[in-house]
Amino acid sequence: MLESVLVANRGEIARRIIRTARKLGVRSVAVYSDVDAQLPFVTEADEAICLGEAAVAQSYRNAAAVLEAAAKTNAAAIHPGYGFLSENAEFARQVGEAGLIWVGPPPAAIEALGDKINARNLMAKAGVPVAAGTAEPVSTAEQAQTEAARIGFPLMIKASAGGGGMGMAVAGNAAELSEQFDKIHTFAGRMFGNSSVLLERFFPRVRHVEIQILGLADGRVIALGERDCSVQRRNQKIAEETPSPAVTPQLRQKMEQAAITAGEVVGYRGAGTVECLLDPGSGEFAFLEMNTRLQVEHPITEERYGIDLVAAQLRIAAGVDPGFDPDALEPCGHALELRINAEDSKRFFPGPGAITRWEEPSGKGIRVDAGYAAGTTVTPHYDSLMAKLIVHAENRDTVLERARRAIEEFAIVGPKSNLDFFSELLENSEFVSGNYDTGIVGRMRG
Repeated sequence: MLESVLVANRGEIARRIIRTARKLGVRSVAVYSDVDAQLPFVTEADEAICLGEAAVAQSYRNAAAVLEAAAKTNAAAIHPGYGFLSENAEFARQVGEAGLIWVGPPPAAIEALGDKINARNLMAKAGVPVAAGTAEPVSTAEQAQTEAARIGFPLMIKASAGGGGMGMAVAGNAAELSEQFDKIHTFAGRMFGNSSVLLERFFPRVRHVEIQILGLADGRVIALGERDCSVQRRNQKIAEETPSPAVTPQLRQKMEQAAITAGEVVGYRGAGTVECLLDPGSGEFAFLEMNTRLQVEHPITEERYGIDLVAAQLRIAAGVDPGFDPDALEPCGHALELRINAEDSKRFFPGPGAITRWEEPSGKGIRVDAGYAAGTTVTPHYDSLMAKLIVHAENRDTVLERARRAIEEFAIVGPKSNLDFFSELLENSEFVSGNYDTGIVGRMRG
């Protein structure tokens, strides 16, 4: 097993990784920005080093500072969590060149899948279903109009190097395409340093379903079921569940095989997620993208399969078995995750602030992965995620009952929170029925 690991992240995911490292007897090193000094992950690590000021370029995305911290603390490996440097192929290479172990897929795999156009072409060649779209970068509005005539409206315009729901827009006609294309093209160049744009057929009613894969140390790639991530605001997930109410056993088998193929194409190792769009009417699905890291919503897969994906990541990086028998896994029950964000429940605008009261729910089937506690402060410098409420039970109805109670018991005073939104969601007839799609939040908000 690895002797030590530096966690190149913050908040709940850093705390989550540190917790598993402790269970495995692995020394943990936290890195933090000056405004995060009082957060729980800093004090819970065996050692902690300040990277710099709050700005991500000076702290969590400062590759040189992270590598320097690893050298100072004699860390054996670096776990990037999600976001920040987690899908930066160059940083992954630098970790290896520094003689450290990268807890993630090979840099070549990150590079191949990081560009949406390249990833789409790779999947199509391997026989993984893809939606109608462009196989080459679209660089001008005139070219976009030509491609639109071939693909048909409505269209999704995407930054090829984008992620996390950023750099996306929908165009329903030629006029909207001209307007939105220029916006996305400019945004992509400024935000990602790559102005390449991808056009893809947009489906007004669709579900967002992803498959968890794990590339093992022995070279095999396995699939660990699907997660339905269709509850979104501004193209960003806020609630996920597994299994998906829209996926039949036969469809699950097809989606898992496609995800395994996607991993095998790039020689994948460690945890990854193959995201798909699912037409709930026809049951047809298409590859959307692959996230070459641990997902925010990984805990619901852990609860349903009874495994620890972070432990599996660390073990695979060390070149050993994942800590469970891949051929003997049996999923059990249903699981739901609700992302508790520092934002209002109506328009989802951020609302940071000092936390004066923080009381987490507890009880059978209730798990909370939190990055904050009473006495800490949610600052405006980073993502608004404060905690994840994870609920597991033998069936979906019981999960919803437990989730309703847990939301009522969750008390946060100081910053804004979206707890009231989840109270509404858990009573929403469309969500309760399981027959919902990515437009559900928009319909709830009129």
